[in-house]
Amino acid sequence: MGHQIDNTKVKQETAVLIGVAIKGQDADRVNEYLDELAFLVDTAGGLPVARFTQSLDFPNPKTFVGSGKLDEIATYIEENEVDMAVFDDELNPSQLRNVEKLLNCKILDRTNLILDIFAKRARTAHARTQVELAQYNYLLPRLTRMWTHLERQRGGIGMRGPGETEIETDRRIIRDKISLLKKKLAQIDKQKITQRKNRESLIRVALVGYTNVGKSTIMNLLSKSEVFAENKLFATLDTTVRKVVIDNLPFLLTDTVGFIRKLPHGLIESFKSTLDEVREADVLIHVVDISHPDFEEQINIVNQTLADIHVVEKPTLLVFNKIDAYTFVEKEEDDLSPMTKENYSLEELMNSWMAKINTPCIFISATEKENYHEFRDIIYKHVKEMHAKRYPYNNFLY
Repeated sequence: MGHQIDNTKVKQETAVLIGVAIKGQDADRVNEYLDELAFLVDTAGGLPVARFTQSLDFPNPKTFVGSGKLDEIATYIEENEVDMAVFDDELNPSQLRNVEKLLNCKILDRTNLILDIFAKRARTAHARTQVELAQYNYLLPRLTRMWTHLERQRGGIGMRGPGETEIETDRRIIRDKISLLKKKLAQIDKQKITQRKNRESLIRVALVGYTNVGKSTIMNLLSKSEVFAENKLFATLDTTVRKVVIDNLPFLLTDTVGFIRKLPHGLIESFKSTLDEVREADVLIHVVDISHPDFEEQINIVNQTLADIHVVEKPTLLVFNKIDAYTFVEKEEDDLSPMTKENYSLEELMNSWMAKINTPCIFISATEKENYHEFRDIIYKHVKEMHAKRYPYNNFLY
């Protein structure tokens, strides 16, 4: 018997991606950025169908890209009936208005897209409140544009969240809502602080890293629990805390939201209590996806975000994950092109990183459990040292 075709399935929204190569950026770098934007669109449920880039000294203050490039994009959108244009930067309110008039489709910027994914993935009341606050803060300066836009084209990517049903919502109502959400979050923060105080007798270890590097998989491996993990950006929004025991030594392991390039400032603000778990951790495990071509930049972005939330100088273990997915391309002897990361074997890369940094590091595959026992031993050593410092009279545990 044949399967019935489900005609109720919602058509996937199509998107063009738009980026600017500013002075000093090469085309490869901009394409890598647009690869990430494409992944964001995919995570939000959209389908990237084309990408447009332009080299400029700085983005056009009125339309982000030049008028000729915008005409080219408008023609493509009209001929191919594309649903939305997604820009790889935050657009200011006037840029949004101008671009929307010229492209005549739904316009999303990087911030709006990330907020949309967070809205889709928020599972607890706490995460939903945090996302809602960030959305209202984003919406406030863009209010006049958003309402006419929502009237014409409701629903879909970038349209989740506050204000879909009430067009009469104005700035005053939104400001009231923001202050209400802030109070609600302050209350939740107080509860979280109490929860953390109750857990103070145990050493705390926090997993940090760029989004989609395998933190939740490592969490599942160490705690033998089932934390939601999938190959999508921001699979984890809510902080998960598990008690883990290695040999006879218990400690708390926290999985945190993934960081990303150009993480909207409003999200950093509203996710304060989530990030407090990182601030108050005793040891950080910085997870890196070594199979990603841009892993070094991702390390820098995570380090910068940690500095922004005033988390530096904590004992940190650098974990290079996904060694099973690392690809090595051996160069021909007569190939004179410059060496790239792919031309280094995993062993060469390991040696160079171990020599380059003074942070302990290990190379693992969480899915294949490769080097897993060495990884556990290093964590045990870190936790044992912290425990001995904090409880010098309680060392009978080991």
